[in-house]
Amino acid sequence: MPAIVGLISDSHSRWERTKRAIEALQAKGATTFIHCGDVEDDLVLDQLAGLDSHLVWGNCDWNRDSLARYAANIGITVHGDSGEITVNEKRISFTHGHELPALRAAVTSGADYLIHGHTHELRDERNAGTRIINPGALHRAARYTVATLEPATDQLTIIEVPA
Repeated sequence: MPAIVGLISDSHSRWERTKRAIEALQAKGATTFIHCGDVEDDLVLDQLAGLDSHLVWGNCDWNRDSLARYAANIGITVHGDSGEITVNEKRISFTHGHELPALRAAVTSGADYLIHGHTHELRDERNAGTRIINPGALHRAARYTVATLEPATDQLTIIEVPA
């Protein structure tokens, strides 16, 4: 069965909305989760506990040392400013998007996918063989959205999360 990756960004301490988002992603079959930063607190991280979850820092994640310790204790993999995983033989790079060197490195890495956040706006485009995706945001957005990605079939599904 092809793997489905849940894509999340910009929770900004909205843990209840993050919980609803993860439940919606799981209902669509997501088993691996990428959070592209701006979690801001432990309550958001709690929603990813016990899941195959990966996190990069956003520009509003000021207390990184304590967040990193907490995340490690509940099984979340913290990648720093950028990360990469392979799912169904597809390379998925991810970063928040506020650090231009990290964003440029991810774009030029030759990854199949680049996932980012920061702009609080949905994005889905291709650039030189890399599909660039922003799943939207769970705070300060016209619509609160997350997404599922099925790398084996290249299928992206946007999910709206109730306020």
